[in-house]
Amino acid sequence: MSRAIESSASSLPRDRLRPLRYAVRIPLLLLHALVAVPLALLALNPLSARLRIGRDTFEKAAIRWWSGRLVRLFGFRIRRFGEPLPGAVLYVANHISWLDIELMHSQRPVNFVAKSEIAGWPFVGWLAARAGTIFHRRGNTDSLATVMATVVERLRAGEPVGVFPEGGSGHGSKVGTFHARIFQTALDADVPVQPVALRYGRDGRQDPGVPFGVKESFFANVWRVLGGARLDAEIHYLEPVAPTPDARRRMAEESRARIVQVLGYGD
Repeated sequence: MSRAIESSASSLPRDRLRPLRYAVRIPLLLLHALVAVPLALLALNPLSARLRIGRDTFEKAAIRWWSGRLVRLFGFRIRRFGEPLPGAVLYVANHISWLDIELMHSQRPVNFVAKSEIAGWPFVGWLAARAGTIFHRRGNTDSLATVMATVVERLRAGEPVGVFPEGGSGHGSKVGTFHARIFQTALDADVPVQPVALRYGRDGRQDPGVPFGVKESFFANVWRVLGGARLDAEIHYLEPVAPTPDARRRMAEESRARIVQVLGYGD
């Protein structure tokens, strides 16, 4: 399937407007990055966490603004369907792109579970940590136990947590199996689970040029997406899944089924 997607993307006609998009977006992106550093230093500190702007703290408002602006600078129009549940909730979403976290942050800042490698990235790692990211070393059982305990702790403290139960990003043509173990955190914390369907494209179809290509690096994907045509970034907040004690597999399957139904991938 991944080869088919790569072939489909490479067979598209040459995009002659790509250089023009780079010429417009790169300066705006650099300006956004320059704004982000002082804004992060101002917003992501204990004092700013107490200041409120409407229903949000200054810290969360800054994260929402910065994330939404970043997604739009890459040429996407954000389209939201449904409403995110308030309070403590476990958001479970399909995973397509590195943009997924920014897209979800643009609507409501969330404590995400992410791979531990991000913690070592200059500035980005610090920013992610201050935004509440919970880092996980993939394939490490002890790390997973620590992550799950931290997720329960955050949920019990009234904070939202976001996870990608597929365990990695896909190619946008299907939704992978949802690993059920992470759903135990919602049961332990007694909070609702809300599925979130994500898609990047137009006319209700996923664009094959957004997900990672075969063996494509992070920076190569960023560069390619930055020059792409204008697309919709859809985020669908779906009906919450009822807690099913001692049946977290059923919760995982139901969450996945609701996302698949909205995206129209079939099964």
